[in-house]
Amino acid sequence: MPTYDFLDNETGEVTEYFMSYTKLDQFKEDNPTLKQVIGAPAITGGVGDRVKTDGGFKDVLSKIGDAYPGSDVDMRYNGVSPKTSATKRIVKKHLDIQAKKG
Repeated sequence: MPTYDFLDNETGEVTEYFMSYTKLDQFKEDNPTLKQVIGAPAITGGVGDRVKTDGGFKDVLSKIGDAYPGSDVDMRYNGVSPKTSATKRIVKKHLDIQAKKG
């Protein structure tokens, strides 16, 4: 739930309130001495190499790479180049054709 800062015009004190966005307008109507103070949002996250992928998530990405051979995800998490992946698909295709004939 988001937090909102309000300045009390009578005391000059800034107070933080937790409420849903849908209740914000009603809160402003019920408290005419308070004025909302807009500040910078608190954004968290990482950029570049500082973000580490969790081991479990790497397993999920590896399975996704298996489902999409030759994709960027496959190359990154399974170490398979597009050429190797295409070669494996062609070999499997021809082995299946040979198995149907025999």
